[in-house]
Amino acid sequence: MPLLARSNEEAHLYLDLHSCECGGEDAARNSAVSLDGDQWIVRYTCVCAGCGRSREVAFRQPESPARPAAGGWAAGDEPSELIDAGEWLWVSDMFAGTPADVDGLSPEEAAQAREDLTAAGAALDEVVKFLPGGAEEVPATAFWTERGRQLRQAEPGRFRRERLAAVRDRYHALLAERQ
Repeated sequence: MPLLARSNEEAHLYLDLHSCECGGEDAARNSAVSLDGDQWIVRYTCVCAGCGRSREVAFRQPESPARPAAGGWAAGDEPSELIDAGEWLWVSDMFAGTPADVDGLSPEEAAQAREDLTAAGAALDEVVKFLPGGAEEVPATAFWTERGRQLRQAEPGRFRRERLAAVRDRYHALLAERQ
């Protein structure tokens, strides 16, 4: 049975993170939805811009689909089955690399910086979903990809509840300043 994609945003992020074997990005993506028994399945056919190879990736759809909040990746409190805690933190880092000061940016650049910071905070929210109630750090079982395990091994303190909350609070404060 395919893994659950909680939203289209999460499915596309997964496809971006797990691209063609050659490392090339998708030049084209098409999707088709079908019913397999009582489960909706979406199948993406991707064609690599680098080597032209085609691949198909299938995901289960939620029983009750819900749109994520603006700038979010998935609704609800359940952690991802597609993207592990380490990859979510990596995604947060990539989006957080935008300028901290929007002064001097064009209106379009400032809007993009706010959008990126919102996405970074939302990715941190996804890491937090892996924390069991009362746990102080994300458990080892929440890391199943090479990238995720490497990030945890290199910087285990970044997966502590207190540190995740502090960084998320900082992103929210920066967003409030950028309005």
